[in-house]
Amino acid sequence: MTSAEADFVTRTRSFYDAVAEDYAEMFAGERAEPRDGAVLAGFAELVGRGGRVADLGCGPGRTTAHLASLGLDVFGLDLSESMLAIARRENPGLRFRQGSMLDLDIPDGTLAAAVSWYSSIHTPVDQLPSLFAEFHRVLAPGGYLLLAFQAGDQPLTLDRPFGHPVRLDFERRRPEAMAGLLEAAGFALRSRTVREADTELGESSPQTFLTALKAAAVL
Repeated sequence: MTSAEADFVTRTRSFYDAVAEDYAEMFAGERAEPRDGAVLAGFAELVGRGGRVADLGCGPGRTTAHLASLGLDVFGLDLSESMLAIARRENPGLRFRQGSMLDLDIPDGTLAAAVSWYSSIHTPVDQLPSLFAEFHRVLAPGGYLLLAFQAGDQPLTLDRPFGHPVRLDFERRRPEAMAGLLEAAGFALRSRTVREADTELGESSPQTFLTALKAAAVL
């Protein structure tokens, strides 16, 4: 990991360690079905059952739990031990581990699917190729990736959220640019969904969901 990557990882971990309990409480009403649950349901149907699925950047585990309720053999991974403590407390029957998405402790080609549900949004743009290469590495041929993020050009910066002395940028990306980076990493795009912001729920930008496939090797 480069020093720039280490700084970004440290900032992200520190931010979520500080806000974990407040963050989990803010989204407590979504534990039964996260926002855009239909997207997750369609992804689960596409993936099917039998293979291992990783929720990368799982936070307090609400998306992990929802994927498990859809029949997937899923585990969660996150930088923040404070987030993981909540995930384990709220979902005692599920597996959670600490780690960085940029350096996954997962053998090559062993996942049936991976989900990055708004977890790539703190990764600097110049590190996205490395991130997507790591996602590609751990997926089995024929494995699927679901990537969710906010669409746009300008980041949202949260400074002292909930009164905590931390600050972090939430990057918004252009869907076509993200699709291009996935394709450059070896993925084949299978679906692209962009919906308008739901202002009643406090959203300020459109939401994007990309589903991509790691193609099987050609003999």
